[in-house]
Amino acid sequence: MLNLEIITPEKTVVKDEVDVVEATGAEGEFGIMPGHTQFLTTLRIGEIRYKKGSETIYLASSGGFAEVVDDKVTLLLDTAESAKEIDVERAKKAMERAETLLKTMSYDHVEYRMMEMSLFRAIARIGVASKKI
Repeated sequence: MLNLEIITPEKTVVKDEVDVVEATGAEGEFGIMPGHTQFLTTLRIGEIRYKKGSETIYLASSGGFAEVVDDKVTLLLDTAESAKEIDVERAKKAMERAETLLKTMSYDHVEYRMMEMSLFRAIARIGVASKKI
């Protein structure tokens, strides 16, 4: 088993023993199982998944850092939302707003990257919300 701890600036979101953790790091998607080599990476905006027995839990994250040391996985995240916490209509509006603004901006516009990140967050939130059970 892995000892998983997911922490945001507001609270500890998860502190549990799990079988597998999956996320998207700087170099792409990765999975962690017991006995995994130690590492530290940044996390991209996207979906965090972890499995405990036959259950898979999904979280939408705005990015952060992951550390793996001796079967302990620590995720320090800017935000972490479960499917039940996500307002899908609000996320869809945010996605539409970001898409509209990105179409009107040039790539070198000062706010382009901020709108792009907003779009990625909305897509992640919608994806996780679609997995409500």
